[in-house]
This record gives sequence, structure tokens and C-alpha cells, in this order.
Amino acid sequence: MKIREIVSRWSGFAILLVLSVIACAAIVAQQHKAQPPKTLRLYVFDCGVIEGLDPGLFSFKKEELATTELAVPCFLIAHPKGTLMWDVGCVPDTAFASDSGETKQGVCTAYRTLKSQLAEIGYAPTDITYLGLSHYHGDHVANSNEFATATWLVRPIERDAMFADKPPALVDPKNYDLLKNSKTVLLTTDEYDVFGDGKVIIKSAPGHTPGHQVLILKLAKTGNVMLAGDLYHYPEERRLNRVPTFEYNKDESLASRAMIEEYVKNTNTQLWIEHDYAANSKLKKAPKYYD
Repeated sequence: MKIREIVSRWSGFAILLVLSVIACAAIVAQQHKAQPPKTLRLYVFDCGVIEGLDPGLFSFKKEELATTELAVPCFLIAHPKGTLMWDVGCVPDTAFASDSGETKQGVCTAYRTLKSQLAEIGYAPTDITYLGLSHYHGDHVANSNEFATATWLVRPIERDAMFADKPPALVDPKNYDLLKNSKTVLLTTDEYDVFGDGKVIIKSAPGHTPGHQVLILKLAKTGNVMLAGDLYHYPEERRLNRVPTFEYNKDESLASRAMIEEYVKNTNTQLWIEHDYAANSKLKKAPKYYD
């Protein structure tokens, strides 16, 4: 056999081998890709912790709080008809040197990227159908640009504030600027039924920011759960009805709180204070889920 023929055959074999490896990798990736669940699921991700804030910002003295630390969770709602990301952390994935490792940004510290936590359960940011943010503060929107291909569900007054010539306090527009060109649904009613079956509801609760909103989930086993954004930060805030000093509109916040408390009482809904450090530490984290 001539050398040229031998080289040609081995080249062909090498090409087939590479193609086989690529095909196997694609099959493995496809097998790991999450499939739509049969019933509603709620995944909770650890998106960090906030430390070192002055309790006076929340109208407290240090000794009045069990802890001054604030949890920073992110949430994925998986529905048979699609997915919704709700609040996306305080440290952008782009700040990490790798998928994990202590990474600080201001008063926030995170230990894993949101993208790697999503991948663990078979999702990529481009798989997400909808993006919902309780409000525009930096500890809730850090990874917004990762979900620019999703449909953004936002109240007009909130969006207008985010893209005003002079952005509001406690925001960093570069973490969400790509949303300006995202497909967007402007929410103009008190309640918005995300998937059309009454199981995932975004409800208006203004005051902390002009378009602050909460998310209500009707889970088959867990029951009704409300992810309350920053309606409250500390459980003591709810018990003593203290209001932070940096509310957009204090009177609106108090009115929203009264309305929400009546709602959760009448509907037997669990109210989850997203920043509640002790309560958050007890929650099941992804890949586990609530259904």
C-alpha cells in the first residue's frame, strides 16, 4: 500500500473519530438538558449574602435584629409551558474568575455563578422563557443581561425609572442595559397570570420602588407561596412594621404591606421574605425543588 493511501485512510479515520466524539457530546448534552416538568416546580439558588449594612437604614438598632446579614436568593420557576427567572442576584457572573470561588462586589459576596447552578439542573440562560424582577435594586438584577433573550415582565413605571437619563439610586445600569432591547411585556394590571392557568401570578406591590412586585406560586404539594421581593428585608421588619429609610414612597409601601398581609391571610399563602437570612438557610436549594 502506498504511503499516500495510508495517510488518506488514517485521515478519514481521524475525521470519523472526531465526528463521533462530537456526536456523543451532543447526545450527553441533550440528555442533561432539562425537560418541561409535569407540574409546577420552584428551584432556589444561593446567589450570595449581603453583610455590613447599617441597621439604621432599615430603622433598626443592631440589638433589635437577630442578624444583620441578608440572604440573596435567585429563583427559577419551571412550568409545563415554560420557565421564569425571578430575581437574579447581587454579583454578576462576569465578576467571577471561574464558576465558583468567593467573589465580592460592594457589600455582596457570592460563591457560585448563577449560570453554573442553572446548568446543574439542565438549563442555560437562553432556555429561559420569562424574566421577572421584583424591583430594580442592584442586589436583585446583577445577572439580568444573561437573560436578555427571555421575555421581560415589568411594570412601565419601573422600566421607565431604570432607563431614565438619571438612573435611580442603588442601581448599576450596566447590569441590565441589554434588557432595553429585550422582548418586553408591560404589566398594567394589578395581577398578571404568567402561564395562563392561575398558578404563577405577578402582583403589584409598589412603594419600595415605583413598580415593585411580588410573585405568587400555587404549588401542588407545598401550597401557595409568595416570593415577596423587598416588601420586607428582615422578619423583625414585618413583626414591628418598621420601614426602611430609602423607600421610594413610604406611604405606598405601608399600603402595599397592608394589602399583601390581607391577601396572604385570605388565601392561606406562605410569605417568603427573600432576604431573611435564617429562613433562607433552611430552604431546599437546587438541584432540590419545591413542587
